[in-house]
Amino acid sequence: MGARTTPTTRRRRAAPTAAVVSLIVLAAALALAARSWSSLPAIDLAAANARSTVVLDRTGTLLRPFATGDGRWRLPLEPDAVDPRFLALLTAYEDRRFRAHPGVDPMALLRAAGQWLAAGRIVSGASTLSMQVARLVEPRGARSLPAKLRQIVRAIELERRLGKDGVLRLYLALAPYGGPVEGLRAASLAYVGREPARLTLAEAALLVALPQAPEARRPDRFPDAARRARDRVLDLAAARGVVPAAEAAAAKAEPVPHGRKSFPMLAPHAAEAAVAQEPGRAMHRLTLDARLQARLEPLVAERAAAFGPGLSAALLVVDNATGEVRAQVGSAGYLDSTRSGAIDMTGAVRSPGSALKPFIYAMAFDAGLAHPETLIEDRPSRFGASYAPENFDLTFQGTVTARRALQLSLNVPAVELMEALGPARFIARLRAAGAGIVLPKDAAPGLPVALGGLGLTLADLARLYAGLARGGEVPVLKRRLDGPAVPEAVLPRIAEPVASWYVADVLRGTPPPESALPNRIAYKTGTSYGYRDAWAVGFDRRYTVAVWLGRPDGAGVPGLVGRVAAAPLLFDAVARLGGEPEPVARPRDALVAATSALPPPLRALRRESGPIDRLRIAYPPDGARIDLGAHEGMPAGLALKALGGTLPLTWLVGGLPVTESDRRQAEWQPDGAGFVRISVLDAAGASDSVMVRIE
Repeated sequence: MGARTTPTTRRRRAAPTAAVVSLIVLAAALALAARSWSSLPAIDLAAANARSTVVLDRTGTLLRPFATGDGRWRLPLEPDAVDPRFLALLTAYEDRRFRAHPGVDPMALLRAAGQWLAAGRIVSGASTLSMQVARLVEPRGARSLPAKLRQIVRAIELERRLGKDGVLRLYLALAPYGGPVEGLRAASLAYVGREPARLTLAEAALLVALPQAPEARRPDRFPDAARRARDRVLDLAAARGVVPAAEAAAAKAEPVPHGRKSFPMLAPHAAEAAVAQEPGRAMHRLTLDARLQARLEPLVAERAAAFGPGLSAALLVVDNATGEVRAQVGSAGYLDSTRSGAIDMTGAVRSPGSALKPFIYAMAFDAGLAHPETLIEDRPSRFGASYAPENFDLTFQGTVTARRALQLSLNVPAVELMEALGPARFIARLRAAGAGIVLPKDAAPGLPVALGGLGLTLADLARLYAGLARGGEVPVLKRRLDGPAVPEAVLPRIAEPVASWYVADVLRGTPPPESALPNRIAYKTGTSYGYRDAWAVGFDRRYTVAVWLGRPDGAGVPGLVGRVAAAPLLFDAVARLGGEPEPVARPRDALVAATSALPPPLRALRRESGPIDRLRIAYPPDGARIDLGAHEGMPAGLALKALGGTLPLTWLVGGLPVTESDRRQAEWQPDGAGFVRISVLDAAGASDSVMVRIE
């Protein structure tokens, strides 16, 4: 009786035959793939290379990503920015011989062919990472032999064209993770809440497992399925010696995230502005500091909320040495529609209240009209026919020094200095320094500008104060690190170094808000008419911080006072900058003296009791070179001021009349650079003239 043939025996006898057949099938498949190589057009990677636009801070930290045009989150990522454990798990689970094969793994194909012959159907696809990338680049719905052959061809082509790192880069960008989330970086931010450079073992295993069945394993919808898939990756990694079994067991005990986290949205207004400025750029590098921005945004939101509904706030931090914007908080909450959070209030034109007074004093110090210790009267006064300013508290201090008048933000001394300087000259100086001053429609500059009767932006105010910290040289705000190179130019001045230091020294002695230490920063507050705007701007040698609070719709807010609302926010923001504030360095030729030791003309400010008899041009002085920005286009207006004479006055440029005025101040708009002769005639026929150069 012959030996009985068992199933095991039959399988053993059939194994060599199956192996031979598998080799034949494999050879045929490779032959078919080679044959189809020439019939396929070159692979198109344009769609696969599309990435989300990203906005980064100065160190490369992600501030805000934007979805692609078709609504996908696909963030750029380099393999060297990925946790090595993720890459080790990925290759162990998906493609152990990734670094060795040419895009197709013959051993895996042989195994798949044998399984197909034994089962009569496709059991495993033998897909390599390169073949998976080929499928992602050219999606094919059917799981068929022709589709697999096409993947083989494309995988080899991708490897030849991009190399291993290029293929891996595409996988990291295109791997599906459920919904609109594609690529490892987007998935890591969405499910783990941080960049993939540092992942726990459990997190890395989860992110390896999800692309196998992204919709069925989404942690935000099917956390149990996600956990089981993660654990299979950990078990396989432990079995293959990629990680110790004890570590894999500990990782399996970690919970799986049950939701999707929001993508970063730091400095949303600055990010939107950068993308709108250069819409074709995929990556934007800004001067902002993400860590500082993250500390300041909740602070601003908290303070705005404390003052009631509908209130917003804005804040800027400027590096004085470079003009770089280190933090920009445009509102109290970008997504808070009740506070009009989408409006960037750093660029909104608002009334500055008393926040411009330091520049009146700086110009007065420059002109030799006053010194910080000059005595000045704070008494009920009338300017012109009807203008009689009062202080905020409706009291008067009597005789005070200019230092004390500025520290207390007294109104009468500021208006008195403005009268001596001339409002038109003051506005011209601000505009020449780059500030976009907005005056009431059809209104000429008048004395009320000393108390905030004009409009400007928080960004311009920050620039002007940064100018004081830089010795009077006003910087151009720099917001991008990747912008086009700008040729160096002579920066405009708001004041000379000595006058700038005088103001900085005076403001450093301004009494601080409650619970704040004195003499740390130079600062000034402002409150606009009707309690619509509260301002505070402070600076030391390194940084300028500017703060605004108010309603975006311009409505008044009772109790919204700069010293009460904005100053505490300013001091808290300065505390978050890190390091001790450093005072502005004193120039050598600064005159530090008591009132009694000043030269007699500087000991007290005297108002003129009537017109000076002889007509003369007080500004511009003869032979002056005046920078009005003519080299950048249309120059700013030039303030004209005369002393003495009989009104009205007629001003002439180059012998031609340009304006007639019943006041001793006027403004002329040059049409370009060059030398000009400016003359003035009064009603009695007296005249005076000067020659100046407009630059």
